[in-house]
Amino acid sequence: MANRNNLKQSAPSKRKIIFVASECVPYAKTGGLADVIGALPKFIAGLGHTVDVVLPRYGRISREGLHLVAPSLSISMGENLKFCSVWQANQQPVTGLSLYFIDCPEYFEREELYGDKAGDYKDNAQRFAMLSRAAIEFSKRSDEAPDIFHAHDWQAALVPALLKTEYNGDWFFGKTCAVFTIHNMGYQGLFDSYALPAAGLPVHTFHSAGMEFYGQVNYLKGGIVYADAITTVSKKYSQEIQTPEYGQGLDGVVRERAADVHGILNGIDYSEWSPAIDPFIAQKYDPKNLEGKRDCKRDLLREFHMPEDLDRPLIGMISRLADQKGFDLVAQGIQELLATNASFVVLGSGDTKYQQLLQRISDLQPQRFGLRLAFDNKLAHKIEAGADIFLMPSRYEPCGLNQIYSLKYGTVPVVRATGGLDDTVEPFSSTTGEGTGFKFDDYTSSALLRSVREALDAFGQRETWNRLMRNGMARDFSWTASAERYLQLYETLLSRHAD
Repeated sequence: MANRNNLKQSAPSKRKIIFVASECVPYAKTGGLADVIGALPKFIAGLGHTVDVVLPRYGRISREGLHLVAPSLSISMGENLKFCSVWQANQQPVTGLSLYFIDCPEYFEREELYGDKAGDYKDNAQRFAMLSRAAIEFSKRSDEAPDIFHAHDWQAALVPALLKTEYNGDWFFGKTCAVFTIHNMGYQGLFDSYALPAAGLPVHTFHSAGMEFYGQVNYLKGGIVYADAITTVSKKYSQEIQTPEYGQGLDGVVRERAADVHGILNGIDYSEWSPAIDPFIAQKYDPKNLEGKRDCKRDLLREFHMPEDLDRPLIGMISRLADQKGFDLVAQGIQELLATNASFVVLGSGDTKYQQLLQRISDLQPQRFGLRLAFDNKLAHKIEAGADIFLMPSRYEPCGLNQIYSLKYGTVPVVRATGGLDDTVEPFSSTTGEGTGFKFDDYTSSALLRSVREALDAFGQRETWNRLMRNGMARDFSWTASAERYLQLYETLLSRHAD
């Protein structure tokens, strides 16, 4: 029997693919999922396929710019019948791509996506059951069944679960396959057993080989168990989640599906992230002419009201301030980091303890430590262009995007060797001149500091540093290669399904 991981090398047929997700730029974003959904469908459609993206219409998404395509869908939620409408975006990024929004005010007419200051919304189980069910029901309004449902993270995990259970005998989906992508194993959609009837889930899914997880309902587990194929957003992460350290209690479940697990690295959209064309930065530049980067550094220092010392190394961070992102290591080693000759700029928000710590440092040393507790896309571009070094010491990182942006901008990454960080950053060798950044393995502040000091030493050697910058800028992590890999996977599944 052929190895299932050997994907077919061509995708000759025009396919219909439906993406179901809870986030998509520019409409709603809390993390990297939104960037993926804003880019991957566009690139797949650009390769000649028909792609629909189905999202919730949250309160922050205005109906202006949308038009009504389905005034009323009846959605069975257990013993209750709910109703929603479906709206379509007027402007599509590329031919073949359509964006649809499930409009159910009872569940989605809220300013935030998943919760407020009081915590997660109590009805998240029903809210995202509505998203999955509505996506499936809306697809039946078409004359053509989808070839692929591609569901993302726990919020859409019920799509493969429902297709394999409740909709299993529906002739319309007789040739449809389901792909499920795990963007972050740490978020699973865990609910008390009440979620089963409230969301209208089949009772026979609540067992150890189904959606039951230590007495609770686990949406993410449902996606893993019932999908035809599971993908993660980097090869290394697909391996890591099969271990107790990174599997978040589901490593055994993933190992049982190991033959159907594929790591496909996320790409980036160079039409938005390239210093040669970036409209947000002070001066455009490219590998042939790096002078513009000094202007960007000057502009960034001014943005944070810091001294314009262009010879002092500047370390940037753009991140959620949380343990997962390595801020416990930053906190442990903060005095040693400040004892180097580097300055720092940090953009992000998150755990109160880290916000308070970084604010104290910024208040005490405003000339060395710039802080902005916010999400600011324009400033994020300025940091990528203006910093010399980009620090990502994550405990785990399924893919990571900022280290890939940094490579393109000649901002040398210092990362922990985990997940996509390990897949995308090659250790620099001063002997050979090869490599794109600096990595450390042990999750300790001392290991982090060693890599930072190694980077700072290299920064002091201008010719070496320029080569290192250009090495990173030459790497290609565009979405086209990733889109082609997904299409190969789709074709493999459809071929197997037809046999």
